[in-house]
Amino acid sequence: MRAVVVEEFGVEPTVVERSDPVPAPDGVVVAVEVTGLCASDRFAWRGHDAGVVTPFVPGHELVGRVVAVGGEVRWARVGDRVTTPFVQGCGRCGACAAGRAQVCPDQEQPGFTHDGSFAELVALRYADTNLVAVPDDLDGGGAALLGCRVATAFRAVVDRGGLRAGERLLVLGAGGVGLAAVLVARALDAEAVVVDPAPEARRRALALGATAALDPSIGPDGVRDALGSGGARVAVEAAGRADSLALGVRALRTQGTLVQVGLLASEPTVPVPEVVARELHLLGSHGMAAADYPRLMELVASGRLDVAALVTRRIGLDDAPGALAASPVPGEVVVIEP
Repeated sequence: MRAVVVEEFGVEPTVVERSDPVPAPDGVVVAVEVTGLCASDRFAWRGHDAGVVTPFVPGHELVGRVVAVGGEVRWARVGDRVTTPFVQGCGRCGACAAGRAQVCPDQEQPGFTHDGSFAELVALRYADTNLVAVPDDLDGGGAALLGCRVATAFRAVVDRGGLRAGERLLVLGAGGVGLAAVLVARALDAEAVVVDPAPEARRRALALGATAALDPSIGPDGVRDALGSGGARVAVEAAGRADSLALGVRALRTQGTLVQVGLLASEPTVPVPEVVARELHLLGSHGMAAADYPRLMELVASGRLDVAALVTRRIGLDDAPGALAASPVPGEVVVIEP
């Protein structure tokens, strides 16, 4: 197979020929139809993830068809069109048994713990726990994004934040997860107010249906004024910036909730006195287990959540190394079609 291989952190990778993967007894091999280029892939390429070792194949957002099945797999069949959460639970621990594979202590992540989906083929473990069926008529670009940014946004907004119809969601950061959160809010008959310093990202958020897109320079008072009702009851921090986190906390109404999704390069300072005085909630959210996908897939199948609308650029595998190494374009969502 052909695959993008990172030989050295921070150095543009190359496309090489590699041996085809074989399925583990509990796993499958998937022929990759489309894979997303996520900010997390750039973190891994730069060497920011302690568990990633070179050489490796990046990529963790994917859709494709099963081409080989391990002997212990019960449900998957050759020809099935599938995606998978980027967190693959082991299927044996207490967290997985409770449907919380996203916090499995023995989790694997393609593109991080083992070779990922910037390739023609990818091996996935623990198939019975982690595979999610994808309708044949769903756009491949949108379907690939279900593996990470869309599912991450859905769980952060719905399960962790508890957003309700008619409310205004504060979205901090108009990258992949933030833009997906805009679409999720709309699908729930809620509104989204986005904060991002890049004009291009703000324009993209508005194009996807955000009610307002604000520059963070207006400060928490300006953000609260735009939200109305004393600030946000629910906010999602998807930028992975310390100043964005602090702004989000200060823009909450009393007893509001901020869900932290963005990965920060260093430990941030949190305005704890405000958290205490106004009884604010600060929650983490880490992807979504396959067991929780049916509700998301219902929204997609109904047409209320158009995941394909997120995609702005489609490239081939030969263009993937350059795209991975390039500085991200604000508001752009790139998918790779091997």
